[in-house]
Amino acid sequence: MEEYIRELEELDKKYFIHPTSPIQQQQTDGPGFIFVKGEGIYLEDIRGKRVIDGMSSLWNVNIGHGRKEIGKVAMEQMTQLAFNSCFSTYSNEPAIRLAAKLAEIAPGDLSATFFTSGGSESNDTAYKLARHYWILKGLPGKKKIITRTRSYHGVAMGATSATGLKPFRDFTNSLAPDFYYVDNFSPVTLRELIEKEGAETIAAFVAEPVQGAGGVHIAPEQYFNEIREICDENHILFITDEVITGFGRTGTYFGIEHYGVVPDMMCFAKGVTSGYAQLGGVMMSRKMHQDFIELSTGTLLHGYTYSGHAMACSVALKNLEIIERENLIENAKQMGIEMLAGFKQLQSKHSIIGEVRALGLMGAIEIVKNQKTNEHFSAPLAPLIVSEAAKRGLVIRAVVFDDQDKIVFAPPLTINKEEIEQMMTILSDAFLAVEAAQNLTV
Repeated sequence: MEEYIRELEELDKKYFIHPTSPIQQQQTDGPGFIFVKGEGIYLEDIRGKRVIDGMSSLWNVNIGHGRKEIGKVAMEQMTQLAFNSCFSTYSNEPAIRLAAKLAEIAPGDLSATFFTSGGSESNDTAYKLARHYWILKGLPGKKKIITRTRSYHGVAMGATSATGLKPFRDFTNSLAPDFYYVDNFSPVTLRELIEKEGAETIAAFVAEPVQGAGGVHIAPEQYFNEIREICDENHILFITDEVITGFGRTGTYFGIEHYGVVPDMMCFAKGVTSGYAQLGGVMMSRKMHQDFIELSTGTLLHGYTYSGHAMACSVALKNLEIIERENLIENAKQMGIEMLAGFKQLQSKHSIIGEVRALGLMGAIEIVKNQKTNEHFSAPLAPLIVSEAAKRGLVIRAVVFDDQDKIVFAPPLTINKEEIEQMMTILSDAFLAVEAAQNLTV
């Protein structure tokens, strides 16, 4: 068995370039885990080690791992019709049914969907459609896209350019033009930028209801109401990026519902299939869709090979059925309360824990040198805590961008109170190990 594992590890080093991973570490250490099985909130690696998937893998396995009925639906659809092109108005029933279902569950009058293969494609599509919309409206000068600091919108060229985390933009030396950034929770800075650039040059403002990869930053209660007003006053489209926050993650179907605001366009992916198939999309309001219909004179020259993929859409429909049948959105709300309570208990026991927060099953723990001043350590401790947690059976994630030092969490929506408590026990032990290694006072 060990020889078999070593062979896989060497093949991994030689042939597999891992996404968002330290490339040199991959060559020296090999894969951190080689997972072979998933069940509920747990993953099992090739050596039989079982760990809690405290991140739903990549914020997306909302219904948990190992759902046999999803596999059955996928097999049935693949044997009947796995894929057909949806170009030239060709269609298939799963794509039609899913688009109709999304119109039923989406906020407000969001009603028409353009399908993609994932979140980056969804965001790129939204920017492109927003700019085309203003061309159709006879205002081609409205092309600038405004996003926020600490935002993450993906790694395609437009999505990278929109991302407010500078290291992602620094990765390339040729960003897409006409992207601008404002402070993540300051409507004032948005107003100032609009005044400076001119509303007649701005196509859209883009925001995650809760900033995910940037550190789980939860907006103040009235923030999005002010943003909606500013966008309306200046004839700027408001786009929400629900790639992480959609499909129950925050305790509502979509994150923006916490704020009682309806966007003009909404990007989604991840939780729409809970990771069982690659799928994303962009929804637009009824008014926008009608304008596209009435003002377009030719072909909509945008599309992906797998837009409206029959098998992926079939998986999404079953995934949404499970979310509703098992009342997972309410469970996310209630277990989010339990998770936050657990964070607060840890905070009282460990002096290096600063602010803790959660909205539904999306949470963060700040690591600080001093709880009163929120001063950070000179070198981040979050990666060390994440490593110690993994040794003890919990997979979570560190965020150290923009001088942050924190751990973020997004367990499957199926998690229960006992499993939350198990997470907290592992976390506490991980903190104790790091505190001891760093000679810190507990």
